[in-house]
Order: sequence, then structure tokens, then C-alpha cells
Amino acid sequence: MIFSSSLFLLYFLPIFLVGYYLIDRKFKNWLLLAASIFFYAWGAPKFVFYVGTAVVVDYFVIAWMSRSDGAPRKVLFWLSVMLNLALLIYFKYMNFFVDQLQYILSLGGHKPAEWTRIALPVGISFITFQKLSYTLDVYKRRHAVMTKLKDYALYIFMFPQLLSGPIVRPGQIYSQILNREEQETTDLRLAGFYRFMIGMAKKVLIADTLGVQVNQIFALSSGELSTSLAWIGAFAYSFQIYFDFSGYSDMAIGLALMLGFRLPENFNFPYISQNITEFWRRWHITLSFWFRDYIFLPLAYWTSRKLPKEKYFDLRADKVIYLIATTVTFLLCGFWHGAAWTFILWGGYMGVFLVLDRLFLLKQMKKIGRIPRIAITFVILMFGWIIFRAESFDYLWFFLRRMFSFQSAENAVWLNPKFWTMLVFAMIFSFWGIFKKAESWVDTLYFSPRNSILILFTVIAILLLILNEATISSSGFSPFIYFRF
Repeated sequence: MIFSSSLFLLYFLPIFLVGYYLIDRKFKNWLLLAASIFFYAWGAPKFVFYVGTAVVVDYFVIAWMSRSDGAPRKVLFWLSVMLNLALLIYFKYMNFFVDQLQYILSLGGHKPAEWTRIALPVGISFITFQKLSYTLDVYKRRHAVMTKLKDYALYIFMFPQLLSGPIVRPGQIYSQILNREEQETTDLRLAGFYRFMIGMAKKVLIADTLGVQVNQIFALSSGELSTSLAWIGAFAYSFQIYFDFSGYSDMAIGLALMLGFRLPENFNFPYISQNITEFWRRWHITLSFWFRDYIFLPLAYWTSRKLPKEKYFDLRADKVIYLIATTVTFLLCGFWHGAAWTFILWGGYMGVFLVLDRLFLLKQMKKIGRIPRIAITFVILMFGWIIFRAESFDYLWFFLRRMFSFQSAENAVWLNPKFWTMLVFAMIFSFWGIFKKAESWVDTLYFSPRNSILILFTVIAILLLILNEATISSSGFSPFIYFRF
């Protein structure tokens, strides 16, 4: 079950909301937890027991850890970490590791052994990171242990952000799990409703429309893909993945707001970034901060203790530390996105530009205007998205060569007017944050709407509901891109 489906939109959500709003406040968390488990089990019935068991075991291990000190505390900490990583590695990476081993053995003439491929549970990466956040924060005494299993299970399973984030840390939501009475207002529920519908419009009307023809372009053979189509495909995919993922985040944040929860923002006009460093402060914000706080900073601190000298190869020690920590962090970030060498390459690609920013690019880019900086950054990102989408190095090399071969081909894909219209809308909505007041206006719109704006956007949200449902009914199922991560 996904948000942009008739099943969710016309049946699950209305039935749940009616029950949630009518039930006594002391039972709301129980109802939300039950609905969340049902929501996950509908799409992954075989895996809900694995994930549910892991949640229960983890809760008691961390509770035990919170009461311990010294060596026992550290042992229980690593037990929790390893249990979470073992689950992620088995389901998400075991196929990849077996494939690499089979390849190595084949080089020596060995026949590949039989292997039953493991299915990937949806949302496993996001669930694991939220569980690790709790483990790390309780271990570092940054957050008190949750006293009830029900509260911890709700923190993990809450269906608005269960499958693709935002990645929520315990300190951002635990107090709301205990009491959110002040946020359960009609105004915030209406604000959540139109935020949800705006997110669905991003997904259904823009991302899915672009995705139909992007998929056709990326499926073309060498005799069918022209240079112009390759550039259009790469350009459109950059907007497709943004509106697909930011659309999901808007829907998750809107749904949570309808239930009285405030989730952290996950996107902030990422394509107006003037460098890659700024981009990662605007794109998938909760993931960026997770890697910063739990991987980059501890790694940088550890590296600083191992590098006592002031300079290495004419670079100050702080720059060498940044280089090492950034490279490792983004290789892990790439591998987190998917069990494939292309994702690792994508992480390395992003890491290289972050390092170059620190070494000299930020200074050099200041010499040109803001718009050229945004344009250059977007082109860098566009090539990164090509790596991200490529299923193999061979295909990546083929597509990049075709972009610069200036080769014509028979027009194998007809780019219809709807595609061009949505591409224009995508560009407008992606770059209008260039204007100074846009970000503050969006904040006012989403979080402090005036009554007149609230009424207007509620009407717009109802119209979007009708349009979204009509589009979903006519076009069928289209999963979110990030569901496979």
C-alpha cells in the first residue's frame, strides 16, 4: 500500500482518520500503532514479523543498556548495533555480497553455486537508521530510554514516515508521542491536509508524468538513443527524482500534521544550491544530518587523534581529516542507497565534489555570479543522477558517451505536450526559491497559515484530491523511487 493509491486514499486513510478523531485521546497511540502495523503488513506480510521481532528485542536490549554502566553498557550497545546492522546486511546486501563472491570464484573456473535471492523489505534502511539513532542517543545519554514498548514501536512503525522517512530521531518526536494535545487543532489538520495533497500532486502529476517518458528514454538501445534525447532524459530525471521523493516527504509531513505530529523538514529548494556542500544541506536533510552526526563527526574526531602532524602533502591537518571523513561517509552513503557498485560510485562522486569545495571550489565559485553558480551545481548534480540511475557501469558508460557523441537517431520516443508542460512546471517549482521571500513564504504557508490562506488552500487541496485521484485511476500503480532503498 502506498500513499498515491486509490486503496490508501479512498479507503485506508478516511476510515483511519474517522476512528482516530473520534476515539478517546488515551487510545490514539494504540490505534495509530495498530494501523501502522497493518499498513506495513499489507505491503510486506512476510517481513512484518522479522521487523516486529527486531523492534521488541532491540527495545529490551536498549532498556537493559540504559540501566548499565562501564563494560556491560558498551557490550549491550554493540549488541544492539550489530543486531540492527545484521538485519540490514542480510536483507539488503547479502545478494550483492554473494554476487561478488560468485564472480570471484568464476574467475578461477568454479561454477556458480545455487543461491535463492533474498527479497528486500520496504523501508528497511529507514527503519534501521531510526533504530540506530535511538541506540546511539540512549548510549550517549542524549536521550532518556522510552519507558513503554508501545511508544518505541510507534516511533519505529508510525506509518506516515515508515517507508521513506523523514528519518526522525527520538528527541524530535518522543515528547509528541507522549502528549501532542496542543497540536491537535483544526487549523493544523487542514494545513496537514493541503501539505499532503501538494506532495501527492508533486508525485502523481509531475514526477510520474516525467517518469513515463524518462523510463522510455533510458530503455533505448544504441541505435535509438540520440544525443538530444539523452540530455533530455538526464535533465528530466533530475526533476523526476526530486518531485518523487520530496512529494513523499510532503505527504508524510502532512499526514503526521493531521495526526498532531510535527516531523522535521526533508527538502528546502535543493536545486537553488550554489555548490554541492549547500546541496547536501537542502536535499534529504534528515539523512544528511544523520550521516553528519553519527558517521562524519565521530570519524573526523577519531581521525584527528591519529593525525598529530600539522601538515600532510602541503595540506593542513584539518583538510586531510575532512577529506578522509567525507570520502568514507559518502561511500557509505552511496552504499546505503543501494547494493550496487554504481551507488558506491555515486557516493564517491558526491564526496569528491564536497572535498573539492573544501579545497578550492568554494573560493573559485565566489568569483562568478549566483545564477552561474546554481547552473554549474545543477549540471554536476545531473551527471550524478545519471550515475545514480544507471544499473551497470556498461550502461553508464554508454549513456555518457551518447550525451557527448552528438549522434542523431530515429526519434524512438515521442515527447508529448503533457511531458513538456510538467517539465516546465517542475523547473518553475524547483527554482522559484531563488527569490529571497520564497522560503519564508513557504514556512508561513505550511506552519503559520492565516485564515484566509488556509481556506483558499483547503479548497485547492480538495481540487487536487479530485485531480490526483482521477490521474491515479487512469494511470495505475507507480511506486516511489526511494522505496527500493
